[in-house]
Amino acid sequence: MSQVAAASHAAEPAESPLTPESWGKLGMWVFLAGDAMSFGALLAGYGAIRAGSVDWPNPLHVLGISLTAFMTFLLICSSVTMVKALSAIKHGNRAGLRNFLLLTILGGVTFLGLQAYEWTHLIHSGMTFTSNPHGSYLFGTTFFAITGFHGMHVTGGVIYLSIVLVNGLRGKYSAENHNGVELVGLYWHFVDLVWILVFTFIYLIG
Repeated sequence: MSQVAAASHAAEPAESPLTPESWGKLGMWVFLAGDAMSFGALLAGYGAIRAGSVDWPNPLHVLGISLTAFMTFLLICSSVTMVKALSAIKHGNRAGLRNFLLLTILGGVTFLGLQAYEWTHLIHSGMTFTSNPHGSYLFGTTFFAITGFHGMHVTGGVIYLSIVLVNGLRGKYSAENHNGVELVGLYWHFVDLVWILVFTFIYLIG
């Protein structure tokens, strides 16, 4: 080997090893990809059942669109506060991380409370998992299955955010070490995006 070739070979940068941070992001993206397929299958099943039903009720007449629109706005705002939380810790602002994470958690808890109120109202009106006075009972089945599945994700997200908040209060995160905050942000943005799809397909398309 010539001296020029040897020098060129020696100057080549070594491949970056996979770090715990990169493994964490890879794992989160794989999880979210699988979860996206789960939601996609549920929404595709909803569409197929709806297309084959002759007495499918108009969701605009059955569901509380105004309340759910506010719930959607609330989740969008919580995504904004999640972005602010990550930006704060990237700049070494631990107080900002704490405050914006608290706002994000508050948004998630409020969303769950409003969803519980909506479910209670619908159940009292006669719509359950196996019955629906407004038309096909499968409307109730698919509605509670899909919104319930998403609600479980919001609940998991609130718990996840709370753990990250506790770690932040203990000083675990800094401008140089904020991977945990970034990961929970990815999950929370996914949950918010899925809800926009659920809101559009189930509540708005009459």
